[in-house]
Amino acid sequence: MFTGIIEHVGLLHSLELTDMGGRVAIHAPTLTGSLAVSKSIAVNGCCLTITELHGERFSADLSAETLSKTSFGAAAPEWKRGMHINLEQPLTVGQEFGGHFVLGHVDGVGRVSELQPEGVGGESWRFCVEVPPEFARYIVSKGSITVDGISLTVASWDGRVVEIAVIPYTYQHTNLRDRVVGDAVNLEADVLGKYIESYLDAREKNFGSTRQF
Repeated sequence: MFTGIIEHVGLLHSLELTDMGGRVAIHAPTLTGSLAVSKSIAVNGCCLTITELHGERFSADLSAETLSKTSFGAAAPEWKRGMHINLEQPLTVGQEFGGHFVLGHVDGVGRVSELQPEGVGGESWRFCVEVPPEFARYIVSKGSITVDGISLTVASWDGRVVEIAVIPYTYQHTNLRDRVVGDAVNLEADVLGKYIESYLDAREKNFGSTRQF
């Protein structure tokens, strides 16, 4: 489990893809000293298992399922050596819980539709992402959403594009500072909403409509 609070940003070393899967290698000198093979790490919001450590670099394997659901596969041409990658280690017992419940299970890929400075001095940012239709039902105005592993709050929602107000610190300490219109981003919905949906679907299937009029 993660929180969506990005504390480390690495650099892409390599991304190798095949028909059956792939492998990603990340240069992360501020983080590798605390990593271990077989442990989990969120890479741009995607929970991966560390398979190798090479000094200040770690590697993780990518399954065919991962490639089909994330920007690793959807936007492979956009992944360039040296690009910034959001990294987060799993939550540990006793650690402060900021952000929201994040599993690192990417639900789909969105596309950046706008990223504009706003506010006094233009230090804050208006960040808009067009989401796939199947993801739209999980978005709630003022609710939580994970974009490339970052826990963010929905400022407004029009049914197709989610708008997010980004503070200067988040912009400067994540890969948002590199984003441009058209970029692919990993999206994860609030897991609490998905559990509620699953419960209501099962209840309606077993007992009929749950609506009360």
